[in-house]
Amino acid sequence: MSIESRSQHVPDHVTDQDASSPPHAPHPDALRLENDGASEAVLPNRQAAVAGGGLLLAGVALAAANMRPAVTSLASVLGEVRDSLGSSSTWASIVTSVPTLCFGAAGIAAPLLARRWGMSRVIGVSLAVLTAAMVLRVVDGPWTVLAGTVLVCASIAMCNVLIPVVVKESFPNRVGMATGLYTTAMAAGGAVGSALTPMLQHSTGSWKLALATWAVVALAAFCVWVPATRRQAASRQVTGTAAQGGRRSLMRSPLAWAITAYFAMQSLVAYVVMGWMPEVFKSAGIDATTSGALLGVLLLVGVPLNMILPPLVTRTRGQSGWAVGLAALTASGVVGLLVAPQSAPLLWALLLGVGLSAFPLALVFISLRTSNAADTGQLSAMSQSFGYLIASVGPFMFGVMHDLTGGWTASLVIVLAIVLVQGCIGIIAGRPRTI
Repeated sequence: MSIESRSQHVPDHVTDQDASSPPHAPHPDALRLENDGASEAVLPNRQAAVAGGGLLLAGVALAAANMRPAVTSLASVLGEVRDSLGSSSTWASIVTSVPTLCFGAAGIAAPLLARRWGMSRVIGVSLAVLTAAMVLRVVDGPWTVLAGTVLVCASIAMCNVLIPVVVKESFPNRVGMATGLYTTAMAAGGAVGSALTPMLQHSTGSWKLALATWAVVALAAFCVWVPATRRQAASRQVTGTAAQGGRRSLMRSPLAWAITAYFAMQSLVAYVVMGWMPEVFKSAGIDATTSGALLGVLLLVGVPLNMILPPLVTRTRGQSGWAVGLAALTASGVVGLLVAPQSAPLLWALLLGVGLSAFPLALVFISLRTSNAADTGQLSAMSQSFGYLIASVGPFMFGVMHDLTGGWTASLVIVLAIVLVQGCIGIIAGRPRTI
């Protein structure tokens, strides 16, 4: 059953919509896919920024594969980069905070740019900028690395906000499958970036070459995305007001804020893990290559889960149990790092990796809790802008607390508390109703 049809059958008493407002009507001429899945789509008003199809699905997957390697590859050699450049731990803390700051700012900018130039064009330009920035950030010193990382993460952030809307509009009857493919490619990219970068550094003798190698993946995504969307009308405005965020604001919706808070908490934990876990493992006496590999395993375990979880979640009436279970697994991994980091590092990495599947759950919340693409676009922008801005505090404070205390205990205790809050908010966000 499609997400659209599921949302239409939610009883009135469990909706978060004001009783005086007219209910959302389903799009009368929503996208229809032919049986072979490759024919041209029909979108509302027959004017599409993008249309569903096999090539577009491949473009979505390749774009998603670039969402994390730029972050995890740098995290896996962050100590070496810091030492090579003669930088401080504060500089490293700032670098690890850049992704979430950029993602938060893009939540505001992406819908505006998409409304002016169209989603497909904004995503294509973002992939081109990403390709160039991943090379440029390694050509000079610490401030070049920082500036290049800002450009890299800003480009990723545009795709972060807009691709869920592409999925909702272009694959409305296969949201779970498309979201699963998207998040699986993202998890795989992050895992490979973390695991291979230390090996590339060892083989080339240069962290700069190791980091610049990932520009090839971004270039491949750009080369697929452009032909996938070229045949579509060059509309300067995204169809159905998806980029405009609809005619009403979600800022007064408690459910929208619950989803935003859940997105913020899981993002904060995820970027602390991706940015600092190798350093935590190294402090426990584990060598750099193994520490990078552990982060790779941590992210790799999420690959099959990211494919399986969204379709399973969309088949259940409520998702509160999923949110609590994932938070419990994450908390177990953090407790393991606190109590005995050396005794079973692989187990702690696996527990954290499974727990980070809260990210695809957050994306599914955005689709399941909305009844049309316009609200999906607005909720995606709201949850990611506020969510990532809140999450940006996490990696920075994690490093600062280490500098202040000389260890990781205080930092990990704070993360544990945040995970518990995440689970509680997930109970609210997971209740079956629509905005």
